[in-house]
Amino acid sequence: MTYQTAEPLTLDVAATAVAPSSVISNAPEPTANATMTDVDGIPLRYDPEAIAAYYQGHYWEVIKRAVSVFLPLFTYLFGIWLDITQGKKISEQRIRAVQLRDLLTELGPAFIKIGQAMSTRPDLVPPIFLEELSKLQDQIPPFPNEIAFQFIREELGKDPSEVYAEISPKPIAAASLGQVYRAILKTGEQVAVKVQRPGLARGIALDLFVLRKIAALAMARISIIRSDLVAITDEFAERIFEEMDYTQEGRNAERFDELYGYMSDIYVPTIYWDYTARRVLTMEWIEGTKLTELEAIAAQGLDATYLVNVGVQCSLRQLLEHGFFHADPHPGNLLAMPNGKLAYLDFGMMSNMKPYQKYGLIEAIVHLINRDFEGLAQDYVKLEFLTPDVDLTPIIPAFAMVFEDALGGSVSDINIASITDRLSELMYEYPFRVPAYFALIIRSLVTLEGIAINVDPNFKVLGEAYPYIAKRLLTDPAPELRNSLKELLFKEESFRWNRLEGLLKNAKGSMEYDISGSLDQGIEFLFSEQGNYIRERLIEEIIKNVDLLGQNAWQNFTANVGSRLGLPTEQSIQSPQSLDNAATLDYIKRIWAILQDTEGFDANHLLTLLPKLAARAETQQMGQRIAMGLTQRLISRFIREVLLADQSNRSASKNRTAPVFNPPNPPLRPIGSAR
Repeated sequence: MTYQTAEPLTLDVAATAVAPSSVISNAPEPTANATMTDVDGIPLRYDPEAIAAYYQGHYWEVIKRAVSVFLPLFTYLFGIWLDITQGKKISEQRIRAVQLRDLLTELGPAFIKIGQAMSTRPDLVPPIFLEELSKLQDQIPPFPNEIAFQFIREELGKDPSEVYAEISPKPIAAASLGQVYRAILKTGEQVAVKVQRPGLARGIALDLFVLRKIAALAMARISIIRSDLVAITDEFAERIFEEMDYTQEGRNAERFDELYGYMSDIYVPTIYWDYTARRVLTMEWIEGTKLTELEAIAAQGLDATYLVNVGVQCSLRQLLEHGFFHADPHPGNLLAMPNGKLAYLDFGMMSNMKPYQKYGLIEAIVHLINRDFEGLAQDYVKLEFLTPDVDLTPIIPAFAMVFEDALGGSVSDINIASITDRLSELMYEYPFRVPAYFALIIRSLVTLEGIAINVDPNFKVLGEAYPYIAKRLLTDPAPELRNSLKELLFKEESFRWNRLEGLLKNAKGSMEYDISGSLDQGIEFLFSEQGNYIRERLIEEIIKNVDLLGQNAWQNFTANVGSRLGLPTEQSIQSPQSLDNAATLDYIKRIWAILQDTEGFDANHLLTLLPKLAARAETQQMGQRIAMGLTQRLISRFIREVLLADQSNRSASKNRTAPVFNPPNPPLRPIGSAR
């Protein structure tokens, strides 16, 4: 919800001095009992069996609602059937997509929420329908103040006049789940008070019960449906029930603040637990401006592009670091504060990612950078977009077609929305199923990119994200990311210095990049068991480059001596190996310059590491291997270029000095003549 504007407050009750309430977290513990019910007997946590049991005794209510839902849905589906019989391609019928959006809006809060969630499911919905469903709004008329104030009395055990010194005469925002008032506590703090709609839980539980029945019927009767609609309905229902519990939203806000509030210019409003319950939420009032209101932001002397980048950096840590992310970062929930901070609001829709999902995303980005579409297809299996039994043979070239077009420049130039559109078409053709957690990620990223592009048409979310990803690859000790780093830096056992240069250059622009800590971690990993592969490749690189350096030095030395003695010298021809060596040296020089230019880099720190490195058994073993390799190369070259060359020269000399007997050719005789 948006809290940035409000009408003047009216004084409903006289302000009286009371002892200030604690605003330190007093969040009530979430109940583990999913069968607890409200006053109507509706479960407080989503439980399809408990809801079904409740409505077993309310047949008439179910029938009435089923008819009011089924008739418009049946009419809509009948129109779709007519289009099919007439040979029209449904996935291209925008008018049908608009009709569906309007229909869901008329059916009420549960269907609006379902439609919004469906707008992130390209495995279920054609692209044109996705576009229209993403426009679903849940702004509906407010309900009377009398009902809202009665809820406050029931939930807080006090009359509003005992809690708030002032409260706005009408809601400043109204949505499908509740409405918001602006108020002032008796202790003087300005707050936003969110109050839930009356009968919300009962109405949504009934709609979900009916929807679940329709989903089961559709799966049983329509063979082309390949996704588990009942499971998808349950996923959406769980999320809606969580949104209806405002104490859960309060806990989400505090966890968000704990994980990301330390970041520069990120602000999370305070939750006032003394005045918060399941259907009433009291939180700090935030004065701010939507990020899309560019003129208002500029008038305050704020940099909208900088604030968008702050949001991008925060989102990266949400998705790839802690896995707890804000799933609804629309413009009304991201406000530019007068002090230059970016405030997050509305923590009802949050989601969690598991470690393998976070690392899987980074691995997929690495495979995208490497244009390894087979690896990318395997990532989609690991991330649960595809089942392990799916034949990837036709999918891999399809990925290549989608991403090769987008990768005309670089990964950092990719537009998320355009890629999502292309992938939506692909997912509609192949047996993809977007996991619930990733559907929310898509929604989050596309919404954030939309805000960013509105601020700066040239803004690239992935371009701003790459420094953070580079930093994670260089610093995160997780085995999954170490393997990704190896894939990025090595190709067919050759070290790609350009990739290392790019990583270091990008990482130095990332927040919280500790170069000294990265060096320490890198050295620890290099000498660990997991770093054995890199050690082997590093030994080969050192042997090869030191050998080439030695050859170049010897050639230069002999050429200089010969020139001074007046001896004829052959013009040296640079071999491909010499050219590679020169390029490697250039990379090393540039990498050293990048390190020196990175904030926090201390050359003295490297000097303190040298004695420790020299004392390690692995270092000594590497030194022995390098010395042995160089010796072998030197001996081989001596045999090849001195001994064998000398023997070859002697043989050639003998051939030139020995007399050659050439007997005279016999005279030709006519054919058939006597001998």
